[in-house]
Amino acid sequence: METWFKVYRKVFESDLWHDVSTFRLFLFLVGQASHKDGIKVAGIELNKGQFLRSYRKLAEDLSYKEGRGTKQYSTKTIKKSVDKLVSDGMVSIVETKQGTLFTVLNYSKYQDLKDIEIETVNGSVNEGETNGKRRGNNNKNYRIKELKNKDKKNNSRKQVYDTNSIYYQLAIFFFEQIKINNPNHKEPNFQTWSDEIRKMIELDNRTEEQVRYLMKWVQQDEFEMANVLSPAKLRKRFDSLVLKVKRQNPTSKVVPIDKNKKTYNYGF
Repeated sequence: METWFKVYRKVFESDLWHDVSTFRLFLFLVGQASHKDGIKVAGIELNKGQFLRSYRKLAEDLSYKEGRGTKQYSTKTIKKSVDKLVSDGMVSIVETKQGTLFTVLNYSKYQDLKDIEIETVNGSVNEGETNGKRRGNNNKNYRIKELKNKDKKNNSRKQVYDTNSIYYQLAIFFFEQIKINNPNHKEPNFQTWSDEIRKMIELDNRTEEQVRYLMKWVQQDEFEMANVLSPAKLRKRFDSLVLKVKRQNPTSKVVPIDKNKKTYNYGF
């Protein structure tokens, strides 16, 4: 069965583009991830954006031809690339007896079709189609047009947050946590910070307690205190940070609230 998936052009401007093995791995994971909930593999039910595979198999999957022979990445290289994707907040992993369960974070943002419009074009063939499609679809020619994301329009409308709102109060709280480590840290735009916090809570389904906990935790972690200095960065790396908390504190519990929506209550 012929299928396709989206890749945003901005990936060519990211650091990922310059790391060949990691770029190929991420592209492979996005392309192989389950496109819907409920698909079972090796007795494990996958959710949308998940893929089950061992590091050894991934090394085989990513083998490539060079000259007359075939080369293959070592499992050490695969693990290093996986760690980079996890650290950058692009992928999360869970080890199982059947292999590693990969979750492409923000998979719906990458692959949902709500910002894609498919239109029938009569009498002409589009440049975006292959020669094979041109010959085989004389009566059904399709054009794929990218639409402006509605969220971008909504986000372009500046909101003003009351200083008593939970979003503004969390922005103040985060700044105070940062100042504990660096009293001279420059005061941010609290309205901008409040908007990012609103997105975490309203769009990403995070709770106030989850956000507040991670704001405090990152400023107590020797590595993260210098890397997560804004709500935007916290939002981008939220899932990978939760996994890091879990690794450092195995007794903490992650309890699913709604399996279908994949929202979680993190009991640290």
